[in-house]
Amino acid sequence: MGKFISMAIYRRISLAVAAGLLLTCAGLDVAQSRSLRDHKPHHGVKAAHAMPVQGIDVSYYQGEIDWQTVKSAGIRFAFIKATEGGDHLDPKFLENWEAAKRAGVARGAYHFVYWCRPAHEQALWFMLNVPQDPDALPPVLDVEWNGHSKTCPRRVSRETALTKMKIMLDAMQAHTGKRPIIYTDPAFYRDVLKGEFAEYHFWLRSVAAPPSKIYGDRKWAFWQFTQTGHVPGVKGKVDRNAFNGTESDWNRVLNWLTSSR
Repeated sequence: MGKFISMAIYRRISLAVAAGLLLTCAGLDVAQSRSLRDHKPHHGVKAAHAMPVQGIDVSYYQGEIDWQTVKSAGIRFAFIKATEGGDHLDPKFLENWEAAKRAGVARGAYHFVYWCRPAHEQALWFMLNVPQDPDALPPVLDVEWNGHSKTCPRRVSRETALTKMKIMLDAMQAHTGKRPIIYTDPAFYRDVLKGEFAEYHFWLRSVAAPPSKIYGDRKWAFWQFTQTGHVPGVKGKVDRNAFNGTESDWNRVLNWLTSSR
């Protein structure tokens, strides 16, 4: 071969360079792209890994988080568990809330709905425990069926679920000054949310296929595409998410948060 490079090797080099350029254009350098991985990748959500604005969601389950390392790995946003029901505060909430902000990771707080508790009690609990931080992302109402719960495994009626949600959404908006985001999964969406709350942004769980395959034409802002993600700064597995938009779209979101202060 001497000084000459074979055509096959040339093609491989060209493809590698092109891939690096694409990752850079998407807002992630090559090192970051290698650091954000999945312990159990699913081919159905491959597209999510290439979306330009990546995030995570966390709770006490993740333990101690090195938020500066998380930021350096390419994570741009985080949804942090704050409250559940009317009497549970995530033990790591305030620690994660402050540390994420110091690291420069945009963050929002989420409330996990407990269907056996009155909505007004849950709304008050959220308001008492989540700071009114003007540069935070909008709050999130996490609605799923709690079939795994030992104290409240039953499902309420669709009408009851919608009524409870409306009370909590209104209270969260009044407290934060921002219209909340609704997080949900396929089962709850099918049973309760299909055709409802068109004026709200949605954060959708879909770990085996793109949201369009599961939720039809429902518009969405965030996609939770795996629960087995690997992110430097977080020990073990972590949920990974992607923002449905470009770098410019994301910058407009951040600018809006800044200007709303």
